[in-house]
Amino acid sequence: MPTFKAIVIEKSDGGQKVRLTDFDEANLMEGDVTVRVEWSTVNYKDGLALTGKAPVVRRFPMIAGIDLAGTVESSSHPQWRPGDRIILNGWGLGETHLGGYAEKARVKGDWLVRLPARNSARGAMAIGTAGYTAMLAVMALERHGVTPRHGPVIVTGAAGGLGSIAVALLANLGFAVHASTGRPAEADYLRELGAREIIERKELTGDPRPLGKERWAGGIDSVGSTTLANVLSMTRYGGAVAACGLAGGMDLPATVAPFILRGVSLIGIDSVMCPLERRREAWKRLASDLDAGKLAAVTREIDLSGVMEAGRQILEGGVRGRIVVKIA
Repeated sequence: MPTFKAIVIEKSDGGQKVRLTDFDEANLMEGDVTVRVEWSTVNYKDGLALTGKAPVVRRFPMIAGIDLAGTVESSSHPQWRPGDRIILNGWGLGETHLGGYAEKARVKGDWLVRLPARNSARGAMAIGTAGYTAMLAVMALERHGVTPRHGPVIVTGAAGGLGSIAVALLANLGFAVHASTGRPAEADYLRELGAREIIERKELTGDPRPLGKERWAGGIDSVGSTTLANVLSMTRYGGAVAACGLAGGMDLPATVAPFILRGVSLIGIDSVMCPLERRREAWKRLASDLDAGKLAAVTREIDLSGVMEAGRQILEGGVRGRIVVKIA
């Protein structure tokens, strides 16, 4: 059987080892669609998997990468034919199922989303799980009834991949966006994306009060822990916060006060097992609501050989915006 290039994570008594190597096609997992992978991306979760900082990977050996975009090579699934252009995010890719940092993947056709006509495979991976999750969060705020007329909204972790796209999306939809970041040097970058106000991270890292001054009608939080608790305490009556990350920790040192005294809602965003209809809606919205020029400005490109270093950098807060990975 032929081989192809892939980034493989292996585990032994000595710990985790990651390498770019040749992978035998015969060892691909079961699936009814084989994809020629063209592009992937680097998300915070990929950094956790590549470095072993969190137990993201559940089987070994594992091809890393939680995203891919490419072309169907063969299919026994009724919906997909050779030549179809597809996107895949989540469903255990890079965790329990061999992932996207490879020239080939075999997956379930029920996991795939058709690449929107307005998107290229590279553009879709510039968005990636980070941007797709940001869109799910925006949609959740909209379903809750948060609109620009209700007041400003906050985005935490704003200079990262998810945060950057959340800022751009919300600004494009007419919201007054307050961008929170621990990197003050990125203030001009965030304003170019559409942020109207920059908030230093330290404003949200002190011990949370049960209730603080009402500042925001809603928010998108990718940090968790104390930051999320502070955002909740300062959310206006009837507002909502979409939680979609844990860069600051999995704990939530908050009280019930914002929920029972101000009617604030905390909305959880899951991108991994999200139903297909909502996925399709998110990708359709991204094709129309995300400024392509802004996306291009926040994206840089690497190849497979640069993925391990990018994974380390993203955990250290050294990555601004998005990274696309050219596979072929």
